[in-house]
Amino acid sequence: MSQDQEPVRQRLLGEATRLFAERGFESTSVQEIVSAAGVTKGAMYHYFDSKDDLLHEIYARVLRLQTDRLNHFAGAPGPVAERLHAAAADVVRTTVDNLDDSKIFFRSMHLLAPDTRKTVRAERRVYHERFRDLVTEGQREGVFRDDIPADIVVDFFFGSVHHLGTWYSPEGPLSGAELGTHFADLLLTSLQPEKQG
Repeated sequence: MSQDQEPVRQRLLGEATRLFAERGFESTSVQEIVSAAGVTKGAMYHYFDSKDDLLHEIYARVLRLQTDRLNHFAGAPGPVAERLHAAAADVVRTTVDNLDDSKIFFRSMHLLAPDTRKTVRAERRVYHERFRDLVTEGQREGVFRDDIPADIVVDFFFGSVHHLGTWYSPEGPLSGAELGTHFADLLLTSLQPEKQG
């Protein structure tokens, strides 16, 4: 993609994000998005197939970032507990850094076309499975308790992460990095094997 095309795509995503946040996905028309971005409908359809496609991309770009970062942490050298802590703290921080995108998406996901929704779930499942592999690795090594299935651990943790948009405020006392450390500490503490005796 040439540099002169990229700003149009970014502008469309930026205006769609702003309008979806202000008015909601359902209440925002394609015409309003293209008008705000200063482009034609034809230009929009050059980059995105539909309004659904725009919503999908708003979330997918965050998920791609988080997946790249998770792969970095998961594949790094060092003890599994350190790698899981780093990955858990990072997903909270990057969710907070992209809070509008996450909020819009989780508020509107049920409005997506069934095929798009299926694609998104599959993309997210890949991320969750990579995260789960770290939990499983620690369970196999005896570093983490193994009486709780790794899938439950992942669902519990990400239930909290996906809920951030309903209560977290950047104006509050905790930064995204600080909140990420707290979430990661709670996760690692919950995974400590019970002491014998």
